[in-house]
Amino acid sequence: MTPPTRGRPAAPALAEELRISIARLSRRLRHLRLSSPGEEDGRLSVTQFAALAAIERHGSMTPGELAQHEKVQPPSMTRVIAHLEDRGLVRRAPHPTDGRQVVISPTEAGRDHLAAERRRKEAWLGQRIAELPPAEQEVLRRAAPILDKISRA
Repeated sequence: MTPPTRGRPAAPALAEELRISIARLSRRLRHLRLSSPGEEDGRLSVTQFAALAAIERHGSMTPGELAQHEKVQPPSMTRVIAHLEDRGLVRRAPHPTDGRQVVISPTEAGRDHLAAERRRKEAWLGQRIAELPPAEQEVLRRAAPILDKISRA
């Protein structure tokens, strides 16, 4: 990490360094996506993967709830859901109390896909961390909960 430049407060300089580093790491991890059955290039899009992960994490959701959660327009989410459903990663079921609605939930194949993605990304990141000196590994271990706290603010 570089020290703050002369006349520049430490927090903004650190914020800039973290933003750049986290964005670069995030891009690298996104490139490690796994193939999905029936995909032309073998991968789910970032939006498709995020939607599948949100459904798994939060439980069954209506398409509207999922669109709101993922900050996309409902018609876009309808296409994402159709794509995931075509690949057997999610299923639709009648809403338990509103006959006009459906709820989307992950299938076993969807859960397996997410688990495999996570294992692959964690293995790659674990290997990079293992290559660091122990002192730097300790810094990352101590920084992880702080970064999580910032991400939840």
